Amino acid sequence: MKKRHQSVSTRQLLWSASKVVISACVAIGVFLLLRLHFQSSTVDASESRVFADGLPFDGPPKIAFLFLARRDLPIDFLWGSFFESADVRNFSIYVHSAPGFVFDGSTTRSEAFYGRQLSRIVQVVWGESSMIEAERLLFEEALRDPANQRFVLLSDSCVPLYNFSFVYSYVMSSSRSFVDSFLDKKEGRYYPKMSPIIPQHKWRKGSQWVTLVRKHAKVIVDDHIILPVFRRYCKRRPPVDPSKGKQNLKLQKQHNCIPDEHYVQTLLAMNDLESELERRTLTYTLWNQSKTNMEASGWHPFTFGYANAGPKQIKEIKDINHVYYETEFRTEWCRTNSSSVPCFLFARKFSRSAAMRLLSDGILGTSDTAALLSNPS
Repeated sequence: MKKRHQSVSTRQLLWSASKVVISACVAIGVFLLLRLHFQSSTVDASESRVFADGLPFDGPPKIAFLFLARRDLPIDFLWGSFFESADVRNFSIYVHSAPGFVFDGSTTRSEAFYGRQLSRIVQVVWGESSMIEAERLLFEEALRDPANQRFVLLSDSCVPLYNFSFVYSYVMSSSRSFVDSFLDKKEGRYYPKMSPIIPQHKWRKGSQWVTLVRKHAKVIVDDHIILPVFRRYCKRRPPVDPSKGKQNLKLQKQHNCIPDEHYVQTLLAMNDLESELERRTLTYTLWNQSKTNMEASGWHPFTFGYANAGPKQIKEIKDINHVYYETEFRTEWCRTNSSSVPCFLFARKFSRSAAMRLLSDGILGTSDTAALLSNPS
């Protein structure tokens, strides 16, 4: 009888101890969950203070000019002239450049760019997702200023076709983003493994050079669903390199896709925002079929030199009033407030000599903004 009593006491002791352990584990688990929730709420609240729409700001709304540069800005002198005519309260400048590069008196001819490089950057590889990651960093930094209400993405070879006053009136008079976006039926860049996160009917293609309203810029910065799919599946297939031998077989199995021509367009389509867009770009590009180090043959942007950047060529670009999209049998007529307007405010790719000619020819002269500011009839 004594042994049985001891056995029962032992079992009761073990059961009591196990309950204590279980209770302690539950308590620790609840504590950790509450702590995680509190930290998450704190981060979300902080981010909402930085990026929330409708934050009050002093002065007029600004255009954020976002430059995606390899290193320096070769045609900074032209942009310097462009910004000289502007009220500094109407614009801000951000540059994603090479690691460690600083814009100062020794690296740029325009004071407008002094210190405008991002502190957070990524090493950009053409044709890889690092390109869109650099874009996102530009949008993220610009969103910290609540006065920035429009966001213009530009390359280091882009030039303005009009003076600042005309560009400001044109962009601010529209409540829509300007995003070149169309169905990609020919290229075959969509990868079935992207489904179901990105269904094929939402896959879009278009120009990298977009102009966004604040709401749409925030959609890009807040995205943590579509970008990982692009990182995983949307890559640039390199040309066959005989020196790499069998490694070519692996490289050629990569799905051929250029992220910067698809990401913003597809992301906005996925968020059902296409009805809020002017589905065209404000940056003109002349495409021609040529060879590069990356491809045997393909479509590439033409580079304007001094000889083909004269008044006649620039007038031809300015006179364009519609864009036709063959894959959708769609014509985009360029209008603002029911008035016909030029389709393009910027153009690329321009060499330094071409930009010098634009400056000497007075291409950034006065322009009539009355039609842009008038109310719809």
